[in-house]
Amino acid sequence: MSLKKAGFIIFLVLLIDQISKIYIKTNFTLGEEVPVFDWFRILFVENEGMAWGTKIPGTYGKLILTLFRLVAIVGIGYWLWDSVRKNASKILITSIALIFAGAMGNIIDSVFYGIIFSDSYGQVAEFMPEAGGYSTLFHGKVVDMLYFPLYEGYLPAWIPIWGGEYFTFFEPVFNIADSAISVGVILLLIFNKRAFPKHEEEN
Repeated sequence: MSLKKAGFIIFLVLLIDQISKIYIKTNFTLGEEVPVFDWFRILFVENEGMAWGTKIPGTYGKLILTLFRLVAIVGIGYWLWDSVRKNASKILITSIALIFAGAMGNIIDSVFYGIIFSDSYGQVAEFMPEAGGYSTLFHGKVVDMLYFPLYEGYLPAWIPIWGGEYFTFFEPVFNIADSAISVGVILLLIFNKRAFPKHEEEN
């Protein structure tokens, strides 16, 4: 696969990701929810930290996380370029492109959203507000909106520890960028042998 085709995958994922995030940010208040199906809802939340809402504590925790993401994207970008240069398998290049696009999509939020949007607490955010954004450069929050509560209900009492408690599966709220990263990783796991073929040593 050529670098041009990989670039198209990245562009397409970033376009869909950012359009969906900007739409949610400028049309929903934080916590607003719209049912699509019983098992799928649009739920606007913002993630201040890493996956699953994990945060790095301290005043500079958010800045450290954003800078780490920027360093990581450089490494992923080099991996993609090097794989194309070495004529690696199509599945490997596609997977790396998806991971790169997903990482870049969330980096855009972290770096720029704090300065280009007002906050969403009890109001619909404004794009490029005159009074300034809700935070500073590198301190933006990642917009999430895809929620798939496939099962909601009380667990049977016979289950140890959690028996009788209310349980939701699948609980995390995520976005298109997260989905691209997950698909890329899953492809690498499922098609591992095709992504990383072992060349037989010449006798």
